[in-house]
Amino acid sequence: MSLPYTLLITPLPADAPDDGSWFTETFTEVEASEPALRVSELSTQRGDGVFETLSVVNGHAQEVQPHLARLARSAEICDLPAPNLAQWSAAISQAVARIPSQGELAIKLVLSRGVEHGPSPTAWLHASAASDFSPVRQSGVRAITLDRGYDRGVAERAPWLLLGAKTLSYAVNMAALREAHRRGADDTIFVTSDGYVMEGPTSSVIIRHGDVFSTPAPSGAILHGTTQRSLFNYLERHGHAVSYRDISIEELRTADAVWLVSSVRLAVAVIELDGVQMPVDAPLTELFTEYLLSPRD
Repeated sequence: MSLPYTLLITPLPADAPDDGSWFTETFTEVEASEPALRVSELSTQRGDGVFETLSVVNGHAQEVQPHLARLARSAEICDLPAPNLAQWSAAISQAVARIPSQGELAIKLVLSRGVEHGPSPTAWLHASAASDFSPVRQSGVRAITLDRGYDRGVAERAPWLLLGAKTLSYAVNMAALREAHRRGADDTIFVTSDGYVMEGPTSSVIIRHGDVFSTPAPSGAILHGTTQRSLFNYLERHGHAVSYRDISIEELRTADAVWLVSSVRLAVAVIELDGVQMPVDAPLTELFTEYLLSPRD
């Protein structure tokens, strides 16, 4: 089947028995030219839902279980019904079997609160060709730091802000990217109002000082990156030290190398930060790309 590919999913309870192929009875393929969602769908009206985006490289869906685990965590934070992960895994498998098996593709998983006043959530999977990120993987990005407007403790004080969930409410993230473009940069790194690194609008931050690789400590305010965790596992297997900790803006600015990492764009080096040139570890960036394009479970 050609792209884009959309699969509507009738969500099953999380504790529904895993009887195998009957899961496919809850899937409905939708032609690209046909309508798929109602106008009253709360994901489009209010951004009231959660999502994950995973990469498919030459027919292999990358990091499926980590993405599904994070989908479940996001649903929990947002008081959505717990997803049946076996059903979602079967949906991904069906999609991978139906879409082209060569090149880089992206699969987006969405779980929404559903139609307004409706009885149940709605869910779907959408597969499309990934953008060509090969140039930026080689050349890197210019980034700016932007105040997220929160201090480090906000997630614990105000859990209703849903900062630790990957929600569909992405207006602020997109506004941050537009602000970066207005300032002549490509991307943004959010920082707390008290001066600590958080994450990018669509990426995790990794820095290197010497032989130690660090990323902001997981918290209710920072989404724990699947690609970042995979890279840290790779680094540890190759004898490097990794650290989860609070990272100040000054440490970011004095790092020996900085990367923004995400599931589809993979690892890109930050070559400039707030208008100041940054050191770049080109050989390691190339190794990161090679690893992240290899089959990963």
